[in-house]
Amino acid sequence: MNTAALRKNRIRLVFMAAFAVVLSVVYMVYGVKFDSQVLFVYSMKIRTPKLFAMVITGFAIGSASIVFQSIINNTIVTPCLLGMDALYTLIHTAVVFIAGAGSALAVNPEYSFVIDLSLMGVTATVVYSYLFKKTKHNVLYVLLVGTVLTSFFSSIQNTLTRIMDPNEYDTLLTTLVASFNNMNTSIMLLSVIVLAVTAFALRKELRILDVLTLGKDQAVNLGVDYDSSVRKLLLGVTLYIAVATAMVGPLAFLGLIVANLSRQLLNTYRHCYLILGSAFFGMIVLVGGQIVVERVFSYTIPVSVFITLFGGIYFLHLLLSKRRV
Repeated sequence: MNTAALRKNRIRLVFMAAFAVVLSVVYMVYGVKFDSQVLFVYSMKIRTPKLFAMVITGFAIGSASIVFQSIINNTIVTPCLLGMDALYTLIHTAVVFIAGAGSALAVNPEYSFVIDLSLMGVTATVVYSYLFKKTKHNVLYVLLVGTVLTSFFSSIQNTLTRIMDPNEYDTLLTTLVASFNNMNTSIMLLSVIVLAVTAFALRKELRILDVLTLGKDQAVNLGVDYDSSVRKLLLGVTLYIAVATAMVGPLAFLGLIVANLSRQLLNTYRHCYLILGSAFFGMIVLVGGQIVVERVFSYTIPVSVFITLFGGIYFLHLLLSKRRV
């Protein structure tokens, strides 16, 4: 890529970051009663954790989606195909079904986060590491098994909800829909630590991500341990999605939207730009969507509904566009 194109992408990233900051400021100050110190402090106490959660979630899902698409070599897939969203709903349904909606495992956010992250992380590590060995590191087979696991987890979850007590089912529904109004704000610090440690552990693999997208043969010829790098990156993607899902709930189409918007806007193969662009788009979509939810629809509709609606339309647009090409 020439110098002019790199400069143009840097300028676009700066504008995206500035736009994300502007939206964040609007979210924090719009409708706040500055003449009342009590109301001002209360508003900041409510909005600050939500804003941090949206930033963390946008960064986690946006960056993980770009890495996942590059590994799979397909721009219309999302990390939710690994089955983590379905596993999340199964875990919460099983906890309520076995221990009850009033149990500490269901009510305490720290316990819930540890359970979600542990089970998702262990499942990803055991299942996908085993699958890589059995399929001779074939990523498409892993993707296919992830799709099957999604159906399997969803079938078990649907069975449990059918025989569950109706009152407990009503309580369960609030945790299965992604919303920043009922998120686990008390585990944000732990989430940041997990994301930072994962990124540090995968720093070498992230540096050679541009080479990995050339294909296995080319990467091996350039001295890259392709199979090991792909396996580590896939586990890192799963952990990032697990953290974001455990914090706010499943947001299946968000990764598809922000990753493809980043690719279309920046039009480059360099992942240092694509990952930043996708992360900024994630923050913009979530913060902007939450502003619409709170100020236009008065909290009646969660932001996940809009993401699913527009994500589905955007997915069809991508399919039709690629078919025409």
